[in-house]
Amino acid sequence: MERRALQILIAIAALVPVLGGGVGVAHGALAFGAWPGAGADSQDRYLSGLLMAIGLAFWWCVPKIEKRGPTMRLMTFLVVVGGLSRLAGVVITGDAGKLGWTLGMELFVAPALCLWQARVSALASHRPPQGSSSPPRPSRAAWS
Repeated sequence: MERRALQILIAIAALVPVLGGGVGVAHGALAFGAWPGAGADSQDRYLSGLLMAIGLAFWWCVPKIEKRGPTMRLMTFLVVVGGLSRLAGVVITGDAGKLGWTLGMELFVAPALCLWQARVSALASHRPPQGSSSPPRPSRAAWS
């Protein structure tokens, strides 16, 4: 049940980078207001593609979540670095704009889901084999 809840929450949370990245790829810098020029638009589309890829990687983790620890940790690292970069922008400019709410996703939700994935992975590795109701018992020879 805990595994299923984690899978559902990761699938929902990954909607943010997939949809946000998709909007950025489709609309470029215009998604955020006035046309800044071709260079800024190109950079925005590129970074939006990376954002979308991060969300897709989180979705890739969902079916076998208990086995996807390395990918979860890498994606979480990327998200946290992005969040810290956004936070630096807030410190420098004093405003995160209309995307300020994403700081919570980047600095709290993603790390919490990563820690939860580690727990689910640890629980899964201590589970008895399928079809067995209890762990195997040692033979008498092991006690001699």
